[in-house]
Amino acid sequence: MGDGLRIAIDTGGTFTDCVAMVGGEMRVVKVRSTPGDPGAAVMVGVSLLGAEAGVELRHGTTVGTNAMLERKGARVAFVTTAGFEDTIAIGRQTRPLLYAWTQPAAACLVEEGLRFGVAERVSAEGEVLKRPSEEELKELVERVRASGAEAVAVSLLFAFLSAENEARVVKALSVLGLPMSVGHRMLPEFREYERGATLVVNAYLAPLMRGYLLGLEAEVAKKYEGGTVEVMQSSGGIVGAGLAAEEPVRTVLSGPAGGVIGAWEMARAAGFERVIGFDMGGTSTDVFLADVETGGVRRTNESMVAGVPVSVPMLDIHTAGAGGGSLARFDAGGLLRVGPESAGSEPGPVCFGRGELPTVTDANLLLGRLDEEQFMGGAVRLDIERARECFAARRGELESVEAFAEGILRVVETQMERAIRVISVERGHDPRRFTLVAFGGGGPLHACAVARALRVPTVMIPAMPGALSAVGILLADAVRDYSRTVMVAGSRMDELEEEFAALEAVGAKEFVGKTFEVERSVDVRYVGQGYELNVAHGADAAERFHAMHEQRYGFAHRERGMEIVNVRVRLRVRAEAYALVREEVRAGDGRAALRGEKSIYFDGEWLRARVFDRDRLRAGDELVGPALVAEYTSATVVPAGATVRVDGWRNLVMDVGARGTSPFAEGGG
Repeated sequence: MGDGLRIAIDTGGTFTDCVAMVGGEMRVVKVRSTPGDPGAAVMVGVSLLGAEAGVELRHGTTVGTNAMLERKGARVAFVTTAGFEDTIAIGRQTRPLLYAWTQPAAACLVEEGLRFGVAERVSAEGEVLKRPSEEELKELVERVRASGAEAVAVSLLFAFLSAENEARVVKALSVLGLPMSVGHRMLPEFREYERGATLVVNAYLAPLMRGYLLGLEAEVAKKYEGGTVEVMQSSGGIVGAGLAAEEPVRTVLSGPAGGVIGAWEMARAAGFERVIGFDMGGTSTDVFLADVETGGVRRTNESMVAGVPVSVPMLDIHTAGAGGGSLARFDAGGLLRVGPESAGSEPGPVCFGRGELPTVTDANLLLGRLDEEQFMGGAVRLDIERARECFAARRGELESVEAFAEGILRVVETQMERAIRVISVERGHDPRRFTLVAFGGGGPLHACAVARALRVPTVMIPAMPGALSAVGILLADAVRDYSRTVMVAGSRMDELEEEFAALEAVGAKEFVGKTFEVERSVDVRYVGQGYELNVAHGADAAERFHAMHEQRYGFAHRERGMEIVNVRVRLRVRAEAYALVREEVRAGDGRAALRGEKSIYFDGEWLRARVFDRDRLRAGDELVGPALVAEYTSATVVPAGATVRVDGWRNLVMDVGARGTSPFAEGGG
């Protein structure tokens, strides 16, 4: 780590979370996000944590994600083989709404006038059949120059097998001085549409992310002499700001990825080997599944970001548009809707003093589920009367403010159930065999209700739940991923050494002087299939594939031939270890942490509940609901029938008690 302080920053829709390791302990501060200039909140957080010269800043950023959602990226010139210019707009022609007469066009970030073809061709075997002439390349350069493009994505057909033509095109276009995303460098894999779309996303974000990240790095280096900036990737690994600026497509889910890493590390330390992660922030809820038996946190190379396919390694995270700032409204038919629109940090929830529309946070406050006296350590005052007036005016035909607020929570919790079902039941996993790890500012508020509906018996609320994404960023390893399409028979599983060695040699140049670990994997499918599954490479790779196929799809064809599609290499430099301090467990009832009582609304009635200060709870304390456990970054709601114990790592482990029923919990795999 060096001599400087290591600080992790996670920029969220409402708050920017800042965490540092000081004297072997975690310190956390939260500041209001500044959407117009995200770096301003980052620098405030760094200052509040007492940064000095040589600070090592690790950053999870939403700048790229927001640019995708708001369509505020660069004008991209897409350069491909002549005749394939419109593949980027045609897409895959899949029909998500099978019985709809009309289908929305695939999302495309490249205008028709910015698609350029090159008269060249490489065969499916890698043979160069046609080379572009110098005159044709000069003409291409002038056409791109005249188009007003701000970035270029180059993706020629089969360039991953032979890069000769693509390299010539890139060399010719380099005179324009524009950021370039190049297929054979970034993504040497088959599937021209997904490869092209990924390169376009990278080019679309490059000017914006380059300006933001390099500007932040320069500011940190100047203010904190010798300070550095690193960025969290969507795959759960850290890279330098310079590389992240060149390949911003790898950072579009960097904030949620930090939460996954943090939650999994905390859960494993506490002895939980099967977990469903549940991260509820200000604008959305992210869920994931991890299991020691199958290698921990799952990753995928097939993701959709703002309607566009992105084929770089990412943690397998499913997102629902349900967060603390999600707006509630009645539609034209009188049905209550919540999200995906969010109040964000500006104007924020009604109770923050500036918002005008009901949000999930306001509903929790009105039902007594927030600690208005100590919210954010007293830094943010909650105006409950303002929220009540707003809800009273907008409750429609509902009989009371409480009924409106409770309805909002039921709708948003149902959305969370659906999201968890996608990553568990629909993939062959029974949620009843897992522990729900709830974090984010809102996760602990809704954890027990969601767990009961899905029949998950145990909930774990880690320490500092509202800042766990930043904690994960702080603990993450430095990681680089490399891949290449090979298309060979499964019988040649033991003949891939040359392919793996070539990829590892590229990575070794980036980790010169550092000790790194190498993880090899292969993408495998049955002959004739269109899609593949990733398994660790080794003597048992074939059997791993059969078992995974059977779990995912319900069957396996062990007698059928297999095909190795891609080889993948992950290089990892382990981060400085952070040893969690385990406290001695002693039986207690939390009396020392009791702050008083308040009324909380559960299932149509107000109940008296005890309020505990989490910072004063000790390992071994046991609490019985109804109760509210308040802390700086969040609050945990403990309904009647649930019990909570504090384990040796200061986690809250909840037995949720009476099981609920839900249509999403039936028949879990």
